[in-house]
Amino acid sequence: MSEVIKPSEKQILGHPQGLFYLFFAELWERFSFYGMRALLTLYMVNVIFEALAERDYATAAVYASYGSLVYASTVIGGKISDSILGMRNSIFLGGILMSVGHFVLAIENDIAFFLALSFIIVGNGFFKPNISTFVGTLYEKGDPKKDSGFTIFYMGINIGGWVAPLLCGWLAATYGWHYGFGLAGIGMLTGLIFFWSGIKKGVFGDRGLPPENGSINKTFAGIKQGILVPALAVLSAPFIAYLLSSYKAVATDGFFADQNIVNVIFKFIGIAVLGYIAYIMFKATLDERKKLFVAVLITFFMTIFWGFHELSGSVITLFASRNVALDGIMTAAQTNSLNSMWIIILAIPISMMWTWLSKTGKNPRTPYKFGLGLLFAGISFYVLAISGASANDNGLVPFAYLLLMYFLLSVGELFMSPVGLSKITDLSPKRIVAFMMGVWFLSSAFAFQVVGFIGKQLAIESTDANVGGFDTLTVYTDGFMLIAKYSIGAGLIVLLASPLIKRLMGNVH
Repeated sequence: MSEVIKPSEKQILGHPQGLFYLFFAELWERFSFYGMRALLTLYMVNVIFEALAERDYATAAVYASYGSLVYASTVIGGKISDSILGMRNSIFLGGILMSVGHFVLAIENDIAFFLALSFIIVGNGFFKPNISTFVGTLYEKGDPKKDSGFTIFYMGINIGGWVAPLLCGWLAATYGWHYGFGLAGIGMLTGLIFFWSGIKKGVFGDRGLPPENGSINKTFAGIKQGILVPALAVLSAPFIAYLLSSYKAVATDGFFADQNIVNVIFKFIGIAVLGYIAYIMFKATLDERKKLFVAVLITFFMTIFWGFHELSGSVITLFASRNVALDGIMTAAQTNSLNSMWIIILAIPISMMWTWLSKTGKNPRTPYKFGLGLLFAGISFYVLAISGASANDNGLVPFAYLLLMYFLLSVGELFMSPVGLSKITDLSPKRIVAFMMGVWFLSSAFAFQVVGFIGKQLAIESTDANVGGFDTLTVYTDGFMLIAKYSIGAGLIVLLASPLIKRLMGNVH
């Protein structure tokens, strides 16, 4: 009698079929996220803060707060999933909240705008960390196919990030902002439907269920935690909306000068995290201390890189709108697709390059890859900085500069991002791996604080909805030159320090 194959054991292209349900769920979730992000800065500048002379400043502040809270929420959402809800319930809760947020964005109202962003923030906290973790559960420990499974999964992310700005940007330009936001909401619902169909077909087996200790049914204040968590998630939205809307500085001088409430919160979080890491290092063995120091360094370098990289959704989008001769090639919102386009094109060739270098014994170790990644980021901004010399009579630079900039930035991303996460797990003592993973995710949240700072420095003060040309060109190119110098400088420091960092890493490649 032949063996009966359970639904959860069926494979497609040598991978668990559950991978492809998660692939499409994540593709559509990222479609919604990047589709909305492509419109966000332009929508705030042209609609929400249209009447303000300092609308660029207000937009930069809100965009930074939104980005920081989106990534910080993943640490809380991941913890709640591990201890109470389980991955399936968390993904559903997150997806529903994000769908609500995207559809509320389609309502033209200032209060609705901030409330919509807060629902997306809370929803992302439950969805994002859990669907990535879910992929890992589909494979047995040590399965060599796991890495290629994650590669397929991340390709879904980039397909969503590539297509979404093109479609949502086109809808927004052709029919109005809210059609673009509405399509993002439909994308999120589509992702949830894929995930739900996978569950109904049993492709995930018994994976992703709530913890076996029954904490989801335990009561707190007479209410089951499985009901209390979603209720508190919804109730937190108005508070987060208040934080987002409080974009003005709490003080004009001192330690909190030019800082809003969210900036202040993240300052304290940063101090607390660094203090706790210092305490752990004090208690650790010498070998642990060396590796933990490198883990902190890698996280810091990654924060710098993401801080510059995430300008693509804010300052670079405004630069594209005001100072790039797009000539009908695409809209400013659609330029947000260029990064993902290059990632899709370059991911396999660069991966093959690392494989070939490994076989010849020349694959550079992590510090060298990070140094090169920062150099590529710096050169990419240098390209934008010198673009002003080629501006036409209207102060518009050729589109080719933007295309080349995103190519170089994407190469830098592929040098750094794929290796960083795995190295954090290798370098951190087993007892604090979960904490250090949380710190790694927080680095993206702190990167948006960098985005906000730069966005405020390059803010254009004007009530003219069509401001641009030579009125803005020099502000942007001078700013890009400064970023290029900092990034190239950081890259050179990392490369020079790489032999020392390599010794501190010990047996970790």
